[in-house]
Amino acid sequence: MTMTLHRPLILCLTLLCLSCAPDASQPSGAKWGRRPGAYPPPPPVQRVALDPALRQSARDLLIAAIASPDPIIRSQAIEAMQQAMPDAAKPYLLAALDDPDAQPRKAAALAVGVLRIADARGRLLQLVSDPDPNVRVAVRFALHRLGDVRFSHDLEIFARDPNPAVRGDVVMVLGMLGEPSARKILIPLQLDPNPAVRLQVAEALWRLGDPNGLDSLIAGTISGYPDDQMICLMALAEPRDRRVAKHVGGALTADYPEVRLIAARALGMLGYDDGYAIAADALKNPDPRQRALGALALGAIARSDAQPLLAPLLSDPEPTVRVAAAMGVLDLSAPPAP
Repeated sequence: MTMTLHRPLILCLTLLCLSCAPDASQPSGAKWGRRPGAYPPPPPVQRVALDPALRQSARDLLIAAIASPDPIIRSQAIEAMQQAMPDAAKPYLLAALDDPDAQPRKAAALAVGVLRIADARGRLLQLVSDPDPNVRVAVRFALHRLGDVRFSHDLEIFARDPNPAVRGDVVMVLGMLGEPSARKILIPLQLDPNPAVRLQVAEALWRLGDPNGLDSLIAGTISGYPDDQMICLMALAEPRDRRVAKHVGGALTADYPEVRLIAARALGMLGYDDGYAIAADALKNPDPRQRALGALALGAIARSDAQPLLAPLLSDPEPTVRVAAAMGVLDLSAPPAP
């Protein structure tokens, strides 16, 4: 199987839902070309108001999770908080920049950069020389987003790091910055010896509107490796360009359940609810990974009538599932006006 670089579980298996689902995620009646009978159709949409108490429970859960003794759970909570409750996240993200573990520090640096939290600048400057290279990459991303570009050229140096995880993080943040000038660093990395880095390059180029990235991601959706398929499906959906829906939707019938769930989530990001039944069914699966992916998919689909399905998962025995469920609850949208 292709080696997958570290990617946060909550935001993409790839960081990756950097912004909340758009209003288009409420089913509009449009169809991308679903093949009848291929998988269960979504149930009719029920107009259900968002439950303030449930949403507050989800917020409280994320606040508790960011203090977990497990650095992985703290990282996931940071990412979920950045996406799902950005207005209230500031004090928790600033505190997480002092986390004793590198992974949460990296997640916090990325989050304060995405949200452009100006109060983080002083601490970020102290972290420019962090002992962990992945944190140093994230810090340069955040400072660039805050308008301090003094250290941005260091990303070219990190792009030649012998560690593929570091090169992959450079590629990731270049795509997140969205600046066309990043192509001069990305194009040579299309020949990187590590296949996971090459996939991330394709993702970054597609974020920048480069069709070469699109072609590589479409090819990856039919890879023999399910990890590659999942990465490419999420990467295709990230720019919210509905033209890729047919490539994403085809994976709803994939052989691997995890791939089907990622396809349901990615299709939800594009504004379609075709994977609703697939995601809802996963919430009852004994495998916590599938429950978590199902919760994230329902959040991306954003139908408010998914609240009764997600609510029990806030008490799931697995902390990763609880964080995913909290994010799913907070990603749901209010029903459209009649």
